Amino acid sequence: MIGYLTGKIISLKPTKLLLDVNGVGYAVSISINTYENISEKEMVSLFIHTSVKEDSITLFGFFSEPEKQMFELLISITGIGPKLAQSILSGIQTDDLKDAIQRGNVSRIIAVPGIGRKTGERLVLELKNKVDQVSEAGTKEIPFSVKNEAAAALTTLGYNSKVADKIIRDILSEDPNLSLEELIKKSLSNLNK
Repeated sequence: MIGYLTGKIISLKPTKLLLDVNGVGYAVSISINTYENISEKEMVSLFIHTSVKEDSITLFGFFSEPEKQMFELLISITGIGPKLAQSILSGIQTDDLKDAIQRGNVSRIIAVPGIGRKTGERLVLELKNKVDQVSEAGTKEIPFSVKNEAAAALTTLGYNSKVADKIIRDILSEDPNLSLEELIKKSLSNLNK
């Protein structure tokens, strides 16, 4: 099984990547979160989950170990395959998903496209005691409520939630100690550029 790849990006799309590793091209499926982390890079290292089926071998790549761990937890649930797990991780950050599962916040989980109420409830039920296995993403932990409240404020003002989430993450990665008011002001100024 392939567990990790480092190589040069040949082709990059939001959910697909062609990676040249010593002259061999690997087609790797990636989440949008991984895409956002590697889109500016020429060389990249990815944690790999190898999915083997009767008719195909598919590689799923992740920028961080926690994202791979969450993916593997998701596909352990009956009815959630690799494509749906990848879609879930494209719609929500690993730490946010972990927090939503721990708190039993089904409404946050079903906000992800492709997840209905039954699947969201099953995620919470089956993973509530397992998500502690997922290590932290390695970035300084930003209070979930600040991120969540800022995102809610921006979407209430009519901004796209995915765009708002990305801008909030970018701002908090530069300065994780911002207050809610400062974060909303900086986000609005970035959205209105």
